[in-house]
Amino acid sequence: MIITAPLTTHRYVRGTGATSVFSNYRNPFRGNVKKFADQTTNTFCNQARIIRNAMTTLLETKAIFRGADAVCFDVDSTVIKEEGIDELAKFCGVGDAVTEMTRKAMGGTMTFKTALTKRLAIIRPSREQVNKLITDHPPQLTEGIQELVERLQQHNVQVFLISGGFRSIVEHVATQLNIPLSHVFANRLKFYFNGEYAGFDETQLTAESGGKGKVISLLKEKYGLKKVVMIGDGATDMEACPPANAFIGFGGNVTRSQVKENCTWYVSSFHELLQELEKI
Repeated sequence: MIITAPLTTHRYVRGTGATSVFSNYRNPFRGNVKKFADQTTNTFCNQARIIRNAMTTLLETKAIFRGADAVCFDVDSTVIKEEGIDELAKFCGVGDAVTEMTRKAMGGTMTFKTALTKRLAIIRPSREQVNKLITDHPPQLTEGIQELVERLQQHNVQVFLISGGFRSIVEHVATQLNIPLSHVFANRLKFYFNGEYAGFDETQLTAESGGKGKVISLLKEKYGLKKVVMIGDGATDMEACPPANAFIGFGGNVTRSQVKENCTWYVSSFHELLQELEKI
């Protein structure tokens, strides 16, 4: 296709030559080219600014971690490799039913407390079954967590376990990691005198939606903590920041895209955190 650019015609004047004729040539693309160049420059600058801000936030998060007063860990799929309630359901022979209930709960139509109530109503674990699960199928610690907790404690950083799982299981994990039981926050199962399931303690902060954030607020007030870091694999862990001063997403056991895409620092191994502590 041939594009003919418009010319402004003039009466030829002696001595002016061809230069005068073409001096009024108007390039129809000139304004568009400049506009495109400006837009490209602005886009590049905006992208560079976003990257720079993200890097700054990442550096800030790492600095908070290195200088933290306390580090709070989620337990299921973070400190341990499995999900406690799923393992308990499998052990009690109702794994598929609880998995389906979990899927429905993830749809956002139920509060955390409602979802927990419904799943436990299916499992109805006895005290004997819970104890036998811990004995026969003890929780498997995630690689690197024991060394990380030890290193944090060596730097006088307080370590807490905050879980929407069950205290009887989480306490077993805390003992393995030399974490005081007073630093464990999790849901308590209730049993009748004969050991049968009687429900769970609904007054625990961890039984509520947003409960992990409430626990961190409590810890800050109780211990006068200034810099608290939350580490976990799930959205409920990410939602605890704030009041946590920083959040680190963990994908060593399971990758949750919502967390990976929205947190400033996402790690796939606790060894990455150990390396950061070496900078202290």
